[in-house]
Amino acid sequence: MTAIPMDSVKLRDMRWDVQGPEAVATDILVTIPYTHARRTEIVIDTDEFSAVCPWSGLPDFATLTLRYLPSDRYLELKSFKYYLTSFRNVGIFQEDANNRIIDDLVRCLDPLWLEVTLDYKIRGGLHTVTRNLYHQLEFGATYDLAGDQLIHAAEGIDWQTWREEQRLS
Repeated sequence: MTAIPMDSVKLRDMRWDVQGPEAVATDILVTIPYTHARRTEIVIDTDEFSAVCPWSGLPDFATLTLRYLPSDRYLELKSFKYYLTSFRNVGIFQEDANNRIIDDLVRCLDPLWLEVTLDYKIRGGLHTVTRNLYHQLEFGATYDLAGDQLIHAAEGIDWQTWREEQRLS
């Protein structure tokens, strides 16, 4: 077997142009009024999400899944596609990309709840999935999808005790 010589100095200094997080185009997100009495869960996914490692400039590819329950508006898909494409040359860690997306979408949509999952392709033998959840609802409560009536979960969980434990920790 023949070893291929590698010039480590060239590889060490090899970088691609990387943009900062300010390059993410939040201003192109467009919303549409949600006018239905019935709440509809919206699920959007794409396997075309990409950003780059802020250290190496190498690309990270992921399948993005967005699930949300709209309040008074929902996301126009073409603008969302352009928003996601604006991450293409942004140097951002995988976890930070997820946090950035959920923060931007919560500001834009003001949803009842929203979940963003980024399922990254394997890199360096490691598979990473990041998931973030935002909700306006009281913890342990859900909305009846047929209307606005708040329904409390009844799985035998003592939420008062749970909240107290969270305050103390």
